[in-house]
Amino acid sequence: MIRLKNILIPTDLSEYARHVLPYAAEFARAYDAKIILAHVVDMHWAGSVASAEFPGMVESQIESSKKAAVEAMEAMRAELGDAPVEVQVLMGSPHVEIVRHARSEDVDLIILATHGRTGLAHALIGSVAEKVVQMAPCPVLTIKHPEHEFVLP
Repeated sequence: MIRLKNILIPTDLSEYARHVLPYAAEFARAYDAKIILAHVVDMHWAGSVASAEFPGMVESQIESSKKAAVEAMEAMRAELGDAPVEVQVLMGSPHVEIVRHARSEDVDLIILATHGRTGLAHALIGSVAEKVVQMAPCPVLTIKHPEHEFVLP
């Protein structure tokens, strides 16, 4: 029997990411699982030349990003119904932190959105979802938007 106790929902706070919430809520309800709603503040920009010249500005921007992420995820929490939800902000490279967090939190399933970029945009930006699928220590459910209509029984 499949047991799901911890479900990780990585979010970039975009509209695409909101489309996974009904799926997460239903899995959490069906398996009596906890949802870990997490956002990764991408730290690639923090190592720039500007950060060396203005270190206080970088720290301020990081704190501002963390606060905005928590506020956005708290708003998303309402869409997850009565499932237990932990809201967490991580720092680093998104795919690395998602995989690391899945391991450290003993996650049984990751549910994440795909943006559906193709061609040059995919090559330049990369795909966090693709990297997570390749590296994750557990199953990963990806939701492509627009997906079919989600209808509760």
